[in-house]
Amino acid sequence: MTLTTPSTCGHGGRNREHPLAVDRVVLVGNPNVGKSVLFGALTGNYVTVSNYPGTTVEVTSGSATMAGRRVEVLDTPGANNLVPVSEDERVTRDILLHHRHTVVVQVADAKNLRRALLITIQLAEMGVPMVLALNMHDEATDRGIQVDAAQLARLLGVEVVPTVAIRRRGVERLRQAIARAQPATYRVTYDPPLEDAAERIAAMIPDCPVSPKAAALMALASDGPLDGWFSEHLSPDAQAELHRCRLELQARYPQPVAYVINGQRMRAADALASSVERHSNQTPRNIAALTATFGRLAMHPLWGIPVLLAVLFLVFEFVGVFGAQTVVGFMEETVFGRYVNPTATHIVNVLVPLPLLRDLLVGQYGVITMALTYGMAIVLPIVATFFLAFGVLEDSGYLPRLAVMVNRLFRTMGLNGKAVLPMVLGLGCDTMATLTTRILESKKERLLVTLLLTLGVPCSAQLAVILGMLRALSFTGTLIWAGMVVGSLLVVGYAAARVLPGDTSEFVMELPPIRRPQLSNLAVKVMARMEWYLKEALPLFILGTLILFVADKLHLLGMVERAFRPVVVTLLGLPPQAAMSFIMGFLRRDYGATLLYHMAQHGQLDHVQILVSLVTITFFVPCIAQVMVTVKERGLKPAMATAAVAMLFAIAAGAALNVVVRATGVPL
Repeated sequence: MTLTTPSTCGHGGRNREHPLAVDRVVLVGNPNVGKSVLFGALTGNYVTVSNYPGTTVEVTSGSATMAGRRVEVLDTPGANNLVPVSEDERVTRDILLHHRHTVVVQVADAKNLRRALLITIQLAEMGVPMVLALNMHDEATDRGIQVDAAQLARLLGVEVVPTVAIRRRGVERLRQAIARAQPATYRVTYDPPLEDAAERIAAMIPDCPVSPKAAALMALASDGPLDGWFSEHLSPDAQAELHRCRLELQARYPQPVAYVINGQRMRAADALASSVERHSNQTPRNIAALTATFGRLAMHPLWGIPVLLAVLFLVFEFVGVFGAQTVVGFMEETVFGRYVNPTATHIVNVLVPLPLLRDLLVGQYGVITMALTYGMAIVLPIVATFFLAFGVLEDSGYLPRLAVMVNRLFRTMGLNGKAVLPMVLGLGCDTMATLTTRILESKKERLLVTLLLTLGVPCSAQLAVILGMLRALSFTGTLIWAGMVVGSLLVVGYAAARVLPGDTSEFVMELPPIRRPQLSNLAVKVMARMEWYLKEALPLFILGTLILFVADKLHLLGMVERAFRPVVVTLLGLPPQAAMSFIMGFLRRDYGATLLYHMAQHGQLDHVQILVSLVTITFFVPCIAQVMVTVKERGLKPAMATAAVAMLFAIAAGAALNVVVRATGVPL
């Protein structure tokens, strides 16, 4: 393999005389390099967050002014390679393959230049106009790392702009560089067999937004069947030729073709980095030293545990207590209870003559009195506090360390450490936690965490009522309840991981430095995510309320209660009136627990019935809002399947507990 830097780019169709003739600017880079911060600096506060077509991967878009011209800006998911091995990387690659007239801004971590240059080399091969933003330049300097940006720019043939995105340093210079963006001149010359195969495939690739050779190398490096753009655009003859090339190349190398291509690119990246990077042994500044020490403690096998417990406690206190209790209590009881709902009810009663329409708006299952109250007064405060807490963990650099600390435990449930946030934040609101499963990489993991959230993670409102009921039991009774919940999660997670189809992603996570979150960046992120919630999640509450309204008018709820009573009395050993608590638990989890609490307070439940009812209501079906969100995130069949599993498991666990406790006479 040899390295060359030709003076002209082989990709035709780009007019360097008119660099502003672009429709969009695409931010590309590794995870945790500050792309979102830089996106906020370029676009301001108004953004749109949506799923990329055919995926559950979010892509953030906005607009920015570049040299007096308004252009679209896309913030792509973090990617370590443009030969995709994950859905995030596939989305990033497909955006580059589907859109012409695009300028790429690669955001690189100045502290980890070698990793970034692997993507730089691939972007250079594509022939797309680009600029390299060398971000976190201050943190690299604090660590004694100096990057010669001018020399790197000469080697690559593109502008290299040092930036500190969280402080807006270099952003204006980056805007100017984007207006002058041009394709890189740097090229890697591969081994002759690879070069020959790439040329053969490139000759058969139709016109596309990137160079044919780059597309050919992407196709050759893809380990599995062709997907996305390639399966749609390559002719059957080209696909057959590609298959033959792969077989011929594989016969020449002991390693997979993708490994060979990546290895030659990495050697080129190493050579580039070595020529522009210098390291000194200077002592880090006090603040940098302090944050580095905290980062090491957070990862320590012993000291990391109290740090982890402290972080989880603070997150739960902020989201589960302050958000889910204090703010929700104020919004539900004061804002909506005293003002919004009474005012709306009065106006509707005066202006709407039809009783059915009045009930639809402000009745027991009214759009205003139930759907908007639930979505705006109950879930919105939890979502807002969660997004803020998540943003702090994300921007501070602690989030990857949190995942590492619990990775071994979560492996027993077929998950990796990234699943800790949805599970813990489910204690605030399972509906919101279901939305956060998007941070997990594989479909199997997202479905598994959704199942565990549905089954055994009570939301904060329900948990508060449960803890109140547990006071009536002995320590043994409390221990039995906690043991069944934790043990069931481990057992169900272990079993489901071996039953559900699909692969579990490898736990590979880049550890960014610990840093102080910037308020402006947090504000941009929280506002963007809140806009997404209002557009996509809130309508689900309205739809669920309409379903309940129709079911109530058709007397279906009463029929379900009567049908459920034999199960409650015969299997669970509870009074007949307890059936309504499980029906109400579907509407809202704490409603069902509150009915049981009321029965216990009035002596209608003995200690065995209290324990059985608590275990059953903890495992029982999720609330309707969580079901609707699960339908949207996972699909109708998985949502119904997880709800059915939860209901059957809850009844089986409660019935078994009822028999065992009464037979053994365990003191409760």
